[in-house]
Parts: sequence; C-alpha cells; structure tokens
Amino acid sequence: MNPLRLRRRRRSVPARPGAGEVVAEATGLRIRLGAGEVLSGIDLTVRAGEVLALVGPNGAGKSTLLAALAADLPACGGELRICGRPAGEWSAPELALRRAVLPQAAALSFPFPVAEVVRMGRAPWAGTPYGDEAEDDRAVAGAMAATEVSGFAGRPFSALSGGERARVALARVLAQRAPLLLLDEPTAALDLRHQELVLRICRERAGAGDAVVVVLHDLGLAAAYADRVAVLHGGRIAAAGAPAEVFEAGLLSRVYRQPVEVLPHPRTGTPLVLPTRVTAVPPGPADG
Repeated sequence: MNPLRLRRRRRSVPARPGAGEVVAEATGLRIRLGAGEVLSGIDLTVRAGEVLALVGPNGAGKSTLLAALAADLPACGGELRICGRPAGEWSAPELALRRAVLPQAAALSFPFPVAEVVRMGRAPWAGTPYGDEAEDDRAVAGAMAATEVSGFAGRPFSALSGGERARVALARVLAQRAPLLLLDEPTAALDLRHQELVLRICRERAGAGDAVVVVLHDLGLAAAYADRVAVLHGGRIAAAGAPAEVFEAGLLSRVYRQPVEVLPHPRTGTPLVLPTRVTAVPPGPADG
C-alpha cells in the first residue's frame, strides 16, 4: 500500500481530559420512545475523574439516560455535548474513541473465544498511532487481568456463565480505553466479591482521569463508590449530588414507593439504605 495513502487514513487521537473537565453534558434533554416521552428536561454534567451513579426504580429512565449520554438515542429536545462538541457533530468512529458503552446484556451469535471478544474493544483505534498490535496486546491483557477473566481466555464466550460474560463484556469496554465509560448495570449478574471488584475498577478508572457513569440498583454500592448520584424518577432527575446529601429517607421512600431507613455505617459513615420491614408478631402462649 502507498505509505502516503496510509498516512492520510490515520485518524487523530483525542486529548485526555483534565481533572474535573466536563466530558459529557446534557441540557434540557428530552427522549421520546414510540408515542411517549421517557426523559424530560434532563440537566446533567459528567466530569473527568469522577464516578456518577444513576439510580432509581425500574422504569425510571436510567438505561435510557445512559444510552442518550452515549449518543445512541436521538434527542427530541435539548442538547447533548460530548468532549465539548454537540454529539451529532461526531462521526461514529470519532465517538468510539471518546466513549465506551457496556449494555445490560452481552450477546454474540458466534462462539468467539474470550480473548477475541475483549480485543473487539480495540477496533476504534485502528488507523491511529495507538492502533498497533503491541498496544492492542497490552490493552487486552490489562483489561482481562483487571476483570479476572485471563484464566479462560481461550474458552468460547457462549460457554460462559452469566457472571463471567458480564466480566468479559466489561473487559472489552476497558480495552477500548475511552475517556468516558458508560456502564449499564455491570453488577447485576455478579456475586458479592465481583460486584466489589467492578466498582473498584470504576474508582480506579476515575482515579486515572476517566469519567465513569454507571447504572446501579444497589444503593449501598452507589453510596460506597460514587462521587455523585443522580436519582431518577418518572423520567426526570429527582435529586443529584453526593450520596450523603442525596440519600435521604423521605426522598428514597417516595421514589421507590417503599419505606426505607438511611443510617450511617458505624465505621465509615457511608449511608446504608435499608428497607423498613414489618416484623411478624410471635404467637402468644397457648391458652391453658
């Protein structure tokens, strides 16, 4: 191939955002699916170096908001900016260098080996200075080690358990090395240990300068690992801020339609959200 032609095809690499820099920003964002508007007037800022958790009951709009922040769903109103530009001004290859998305479910039609699935995350870097084989190998090996899937690198993805598939899918996202990570319920299929592992990875990526947005159902995980939380309710943001500020019993009881208590952890002070349960009254002594 003509080397001049090859140089013309090489794409520029986006600059890494600085600490606290706005990586994604929604202003008055509205999303319509079918005949109904499922997100209304969303104002949300995502910054480099932080973990932002999206929480709320089923159907509140968490996954829809995550897809909107990824520019995978077109807005019917408002604006979404990614890395300083309106999302619609980025081409698909340019977006893939700036944000990586983990959907709720990972499905593949062919029995690709685990290592090849993770390597798929490197596809956006082809034709850039960081798209050589050695860099791909380093990124794939690092992502697999972080998610503890190196031990079954040669196994078919289709032969894995649900939790193993979830970790491989996350490894693919990590290998992509985009500055904005958008993770939809990454802990849903995982056991206790691996839930903690995934959230520690989120914290590590934020510590390295990435912006991480993660949909979580476990409010305890959100309180322990997120810098900020956004509580969604009925397609709107009911509250947003630090977990200690937002996780208030009255708000959460109303949003989830379930009475809860919010207590500080006795050692760390992290909010613990516990459902209020009615204890059955033990039977009295038998009549004599």
